[in-house]
Amino acid sequence: MNDSTTLTSPVSEHDHIQGHDDAPVTLVEYGDYQCPYCGEAHAVIKRLQKALGKKLRFVFRNFPLTQAHPYAMMAAETAEAAALQGKFWEMHDFIFENQESLEPEALPAWANELGLDMKKFAAAIKQGNVVKRIEEDRASGIESGVNGTPSFFINGAIYEGEDDYESLRAALLAHEKD
Repeated sequence: MNDSTTLTSPVSEHDHIQGHDDAPVTLVEYGDYQCPYCGEAHAVIKRLQKALGKKLRFVFRNFPLTQAHPYAMMAAETAEAAALQGKFWEMHDFIFENQESLEPEALPAWANELGLDMKKFAAAIKQGNVVKRIEEDRASGIESGVNGTPSFFINGAIYEGEDDYESLRAALLAHEKD
């Protein structure tokens, strides 16, 4: 594994992005939908997005830790299948906000609840294109030195501080001045 401390795969239109391209600060998260720390970080990120507004661009990349979290890959597949119908962020948020109920049987019900076309959803899961996307995210994380979740990069540099609101906010604001 690489001991990189920088993001080796730059943010592109291939990514799931919230915020403006010209935002002074870009926060990239490598996350796992079943990771309890990612669940906590999700709430922190939502607060940061609200507080920083147009100053922050947020990117989420999949990094399911399947050895520790048996439903992480299925959850990532569900989010990516939702993305094919233009509902990545809705599913992303729904999974994290209902993380305590995450299990294989719940995922199709959640997709249905979000109004996804269930035939297209099932086909996307079955065809495997979503798995390729997840594997690409994971590979870019490994190349960048990610070995756990959540892992954050601020303007391309790894963030090794605490994942609480105040620490992450201070780091983001410090990078805004770079």
